Amino acid sequence: MTTVTYHIPNITCHHCVHTIKMEVSELPGVKSVEGDVQGKTATIVFEAPATEEKIKALLAEINYPAAE
Repeated sequence: MTTVTYHIPNITCHHCVHTIKMEVSELPGVKSVEGDVQGKTATIVFEAPATEEKIKALLAEINYPAAE
């Protein structure tokens, strides 16, 4: 199991967090998604077949790209 936390500057409200949770949770292998509006972060726990690359690609696709 892998846990990553991404800084996502586009998070501005709880709706943003909800959208990220709904979309990222659909990826096979993702176990949990937690968001923090104030910190503008998303913490994701996952295992194969999910990868950081797939998660980052999905975040970008839904207009919440992770900052490098």
